[in-house]
Amino acid sequence: MNSEEPGKEERTSRLDLNRHEMPKQPPEVRRRNFSEVALGYTTDLAVSEAKRCMQCKKPKCVSGCPVEIDIPGFISYVKKGDFAGGIKKLKEKNCLPAVSGRVCPQEMQCESQCILKNKKGEIAIGRIERFLADWEAAQGEVEMPPRAKPTGKRVAVVGSGPAGITVAGDLILLGHEVTVFEALHKAGGVLTYGIPEFRLPKSVVAREVDYVRRLGVDVVTDFVVGKTRSIDELLCTYDAIFVGTGAGLPWFMNIPGENMNGVYSANEYLTRMNLMSGYLSPFSATPVKKHTRVAVVGGGNVAMDSARTALRMGAEEVYIVYRRSHAELPARLEESENAEEEGVIFKTLTLPVRYMGDENGWVREMECLRMELGEPDASGRRAPVEIKDSNFRTPVDAVVCAIGNSPNPLIPSTTSGLQVTRRGTLVADAETGKTTRDRIWAGGDIVTGAATVILAMGAGRKAARSIHAFLS
Repeated sequence: MNSEEPGKEERTSRLDLNRHEMPKQPPEVRRRNFSEVALGYTTDLAVSEAKRCMQCKKPKCVSGCPVEIDIPGFISYVKKGDFAGGIKKLKEKNCLPAVSGRVCPQEMQCESQCILKNKKGEIAIGRIERFLADWEAAQGEVEMPPRAKPTGKRVAVVGSGPAGITVAGDLILLGHEVTVFEALHKAGGVLTYGIPEFRLPKSVVAREVDYVRRLGVDVVTDFVVGKTRSIDELLCTYDAIFVGTGAGLPWFMNIPGENMNGVYSANEYLTRMNLMSGYLSPFSATPVKKHTRVAVVGGGNVAMDSARTALRMGAEEVYIVYRRSHAELPARLEESENAEEEGVIFKTLTLPVRYMGDENGWVREMECLRMELGEPDASGRRAPVEIKDSNFRTPVDAVVCAIGNSPNPLIPSTTSGLQVTRRGTLVADAETGKTTRDRIWAGGDIVTGAATVILAMGAGRKAARSIHAFLS
């Protein structure tokens, strides 16, 4: 070994394992407002965090990214203070960096593969990504990447969520003409109507969608494919179609009392707050019912979003009711911690079995069973088992059911030749997004069932690559 080359002990001693925390609103303040909770890195924090990156020769973090971002590449620019170079490198693979920097579960993706993970000092990749996206927006002008020569080919994208926007952004740069059809009156899909303002501001989503528009993508809203026009009709004028309509059909538990007033699906509850601007109450045009004691059934990110929204809408008590233990919550740790800090009460190992109401049909009580963990189920988690005669009641005046979703059956039911699974998801190749019908691709939650934003974006990237190969 060269005498000047640092040894293993010296290299290890130079590692900075002190990950920089991101400033947040204090819990006692944020629990009563809809402003963004996480405030983002300052310039100094972003540069300091970037300097912790070891710039590995074989970076494992890239293999953990569904959209294949050159993570050491964009971080190296931030390290030097070249933020323009950093955002340019980032956008080579990601047209939604402000979104993924906020809501992507980096701790399960890129950061989980960081070489510093074993020492619990992984780089805050998502926070640096968010910083670059917000820095670019603050400059007032966004550099537009070059587009390939027009191919004369036309692609229709059904749904303007993360999968659809990614497909559109990739294909427009490859020279194809792209039109995105959105059923609702604002683009963004689940980013707009499913994630609360305090976690993903509407202005950020609008900014990212506007970027794709400026690339040349035509975004058509208030257009319900399957009603306004069918897939078969679109195939008469488009060379290829990508279906990314998500999973918007809510699940219920099918227990007594679920049809009472005050019992919502998480889809309805969050859509009222997001798409109908309920979070601006009392100044919004859409009236929103106020509740005092709200129970949210479920333990995922959507459940946390619903519970934290209920607090901000003025509820005195909000419960997360989850049939497994706290350690098994499927929500991101960051989200469950934020919920607890804000005052959400966790009733774990608890299963609702019935809702009771008043003479006007409004829910007033929830009957539950206590649970205990038994043997592991098929997923490897210990299955919850009912404790006999453990029934108890809790007063509530609203219940939000956040236990999952299936795809809307509209497109499969109006399009022959599209094979679906028993869960109602479209059958599509995992690597290409090709469905069982020629010239139709699909990706995101309509294929996988409800999953994450970044996985939908990854599916969109794979589909765009396959569509381009087909059109070429």
